[in-house]
Amino acid sequence: MKNSALILTMLILLALVNWGCTSLEEEVLDESLTGSGQAETVSGVIAPAYGQISWVWRHTNYYGLQLLAADEAILPYRGGTDWFDGGKFMAVHQHQMTSGNDLIGDSWNELTKNISRAILAIEVLRPLSAEGDTEAREALHEMIALRAYLNILMLESWGVVFAKETSEEISELLRGQDAIDYIENDLLSVVDVINTDRGPGRITQNAVWGFLARLYLNSAVYRDPYGTSEFTTEDMNRVIEYTDNIINSGQYSLSPEYFDLFNDENISNSEIIFSLDQRGVLRREHSRWAYWSIAGSMFPRPEFTGADGTDGPAITSDFYQTWAEAYGDIDPAEADARFYQQNTMVPEELQNLTGMNTENDEDHFYCVDPLEFEMDRGVLRGVQWGPRKGPDGEFLTCDGGVRIYPVQQLKGNGPDRNIGYVNHVERVDFSNEGRLHNTGYRVSKYQFSRTSPNGNNFSSVDLVLMRLAEIYLMRAEAKLRNGDAAGALADVNTVRTARNARPDQTPAPLTAIDLDILFRERGFELYWEGFRRGDQIRFGKYEDTWVEKTSVDVSKRLFPIPQNAIDGASNVEGFLEQNQGY
Repeated sequence: MKNSALILTMLILLALVNWGCTSLEEEVLDESLTGSGQAETVSGVIAPAYGQISWVWRHTNYYGLQLLAADEAILPYRGGTDWFDGGKFMAVHQHQMTSGNDLIGDSWNELTKNISRAILAIEVLRPLSAEGDTEAREALHEMIALRAYLNILMLESWGVVFAKETSEEISELLRGQDAIDYIENDLLSVVDVINTDRGPGRITQNAVWGFLARLYLNSAVYRDPYGTSEFTTEDMNRVIEYTDNIINSGQYSLSPEYFDLFNDENISNSEIIFSLDQRGVLRREHSRWAYWSIAGSMFPRPEFTGADGTDGPAITSDFYQTWAEAYGDIDPAEADARFYQQNTMVPEELQNLTGMNTENDEDHFYCVDPLEFEMDRGVLRGVQWGPRKGPDGEFLTCDGGVRIYPVQQLKGNGPDRNIGYVNHVERVDFSNEGRLHNTGYRVSKYQFSRTSPNGNNFSSVDLVLMRLAEIYLMRAEAKLRNGDAAGALADVNTVRTARNARPDQTPAPLTAIDLDILFRERGFELYWEGFRRGDQIRFGKYEDTWVEKTSVDVSKRLFPIPQNAIDGASNVEGFLEQNQGY
């Protein structure tokens, strides 16, 4: 058997020459070089393909692109000092993208690189499978399904699919129904033979059923991305068929505690169908989905002085108001366990901060074992509490633990810096007042891993890419679009009432359902998981206006193809043609 590292290196070189006629800079991730570097062939070729998902879904790649283009997130030029990055985040949010936008270009590059890695793995595994290697055959099925999943992401954002079977070929670019057919063929070719028991870190039959359901649910959009979507009964029946398969398999159950889905060692959570398996392996993951939004002055792991937030994106006031309007006089934190989980139990006698600031609050703290401290989760509003550092850069301590204070506003150049507290307010926009480091309610769905050696790297919190709640909500939508409102309502209420670990915050069942309410419910359940942009397009709401976004141009439903990709393919006439409106 040939040395897998040599095989992979040779195939990478071929991919660089031939992949899509574009120039890609290949970077070998550490997870592909396990042990002595002589990895067994099968694991040696699938690990880079699975591991690259981390870089695709990086906060400044595809993940950020999906969040900021939708109405759920906004990232201003914080205080005129942080997160400008050439204006790429603001342009995406305002739907003023160009083909030179780096957020779009980086997302394209990492996704096409991941597709190429899947193809490289397929190329190695096919002959081994043909020779009767059972493990190679099972891995081959996974890589074909992975290629399909990645092409769905490509179709979702750019309206194109790369059809390519070997690294020596030049890709065929597909759009519309041809693209759907290509992805469908990949998935159907493996759905009945792929493994059923590898766990959520690997693609299983249930994950393939989920990919098929996503494909059919969005097929109307994919066929005509700029028109009014026409959802066919046939497509919706297929969604129902494949979601039925998953729900009726009995392999999954909804998590009673919503935030357990995003905790350490969540790979064992019975709701998760497909995830990026980390468990202390992917050094470069950096817990980005945990730290990107939270305050730069928040230190979520007091055993490590270097773990903090970045004062990145906040939820828009428009998205917050969907919660506020749904629950009326009841605070969403009291009405819905998915909105908020309080973990910092501030003693009652410390809760009044009138007249307090960091110059007179030396004794205004409570004491916690550093290994037991947990910051609040969900949507973070108002003054935050957490550990505080002294002049020496070390956390202030107390008997048996660390002091938990109102978090000191250390970042930025606003009037509260160093003296005031981190106080997240609803308003966040691109104005001088609205872009201060404290502005905007933040999102903290993912736990900072306790297995990490520094609070950031080697996280053991898997990135959740498919879970049972989404399956129920896809089935609900398909039923509703087929006229079965009662069936849709039952599925939505199954998800709502399952979050019963904190009974007082368990959402009450709904009494009626329509498309607007279903769209809202998807937002409540799946916020900040990368679904909102696609949901807005599918539900006809992407041309609405929200804070700092006034564009109603339907061309912005797809992102521009990066100009450097078009230029790199210029030797093949007509290979990459720019999307409408750019």
